Amino acid sequence: MTDLDLDELRAELDGFAKPDRKSATYTPREERIIAGFEDIVRFHDEHGRAPLHGEDRDIFERLYAARLDRLLGLEECSTLLANFDTHGLLDKSVPNAPVCDELDTDALLAELSGIEGDADITKLRHVRSREEKRAADEIAHRDKCEDFERFRPLFEQVQNDLANGVRATRPFELKAEIRPGAFFIVSGQVAYVAEMGEMFSNPQSRTDARLRVVFDNETESNILLRSLQRSLHKDDAGRRITEPLAGPLFASESDTNDLESGTIYVLRSKSDHPLVVEHRSLIHKIGVTGGSVEARVAGAEKDATYLLAAVEVVATYNLFNINRKRLETLMHRVFAAAQLDLTIHDRFGSPVKPREWFLVPLNVIDEAVSRIRDQTITAYRYEPTEGRLTLIENGS
Repeated sequence: MTDLDLDELRAELDGFAKPDRKSATYTPREERIIAGFEDIVRFHDEHGRAPLHGEDRDIFERLYAARLDRLLGLEECSTLLANFDTHGLLDKSVPNAPVCDELDTDALLAELSGIEGDADITKLRHVRSREEKRAADEIAHRDKCEDFERFRPLFEQVQNDLANGVRATRPFELKAEIRPGAFFIVSGQVAYVAEMGEMFSNPQSRTDARLRVVFDNETESNILLRSLQRSLHKDDAGRRITEPLAGPLFASESDTNDLESGTIYVLRSKSDHPLVVEHRSLIHKIGVTGGSVEARVAGAEKDATYLLAAVEVVATYNLFNINRKRLETLMHRVFAAAQLDLTIHDRFGSPVKPREWFLVPLNVIDEAVSRIRDQTITAYRYEPTEGRLTLIENGS
């Protein structure tokens, strides 16, 4: 046996070592090149050959083939990727497959994404991060749900609830919405969170949990909560399905067993006060009454609460089975940042500062009522500088 010292042994073993990207330092440009080449290597791992050109090929295979052609034409890439080329893909002595694809990488990217691609292979704008790929793989990998008959009635009920307006679909926003018993629409299928394991901290020190998610096509997947969260955020058609309402919270008619609690009313003032005149379309009074709105606003011209002027009723929402005072307090808290700062004098000359008037567009008030109905309003507040409801938390 040859008497090798430790340095020589290390040198011998280095030739067999798998390249370690963590121990090397690459520029962002080099990282993108390596990430793009790794896609091609994985294709070879799965199919046992290099990607080929041809209109009959999958668009991703054609994209990888075009990318490989460009990498072969860049000498710097051959050097950079040498340790990652486990299949000899960059060996120029190996004859290349005939090119029968008239589309290059740019055109393929345009066909794939609907936008013009950059001519520089180092851009690799379509390359996803490892985290994104892992999330997509988890969503895509599903097993047959052996006990689907347990869940079938739940999916059928959800479909009926959606058809009858008992449930609705809303854009997914908060991680907290992912919980056992919740329904979502992801990748075009209804998904049900059947089970959730214990919460833990992932390597990024963020909370996560393993889920059992059952889909309406009789498959299931054991995915991470954050993987489902990312998939819902990235799916333009991704939605959460709201919980069924206990009753017609806002409806034109009530059931016989419902207890009517009152009406949310939105008023617009006809005051000639300069501030009101300037912002009349934005200044609204939001209140709740247990009687008729007409009776409530009668004599508004003599009441400082109504700015000593007639008012116009611009919106009403009937309430059933709800605490009026708590609802009114909630509405005022949501729009607190936009409360009108105005002092007027009553009929006796005393200064009065009305509290229920807000500088808020009517469509935003309508949205707030909708979010009260689907029970998500507590996660929002009104941002006056943006003129819209914004999330109090980002769901991270």
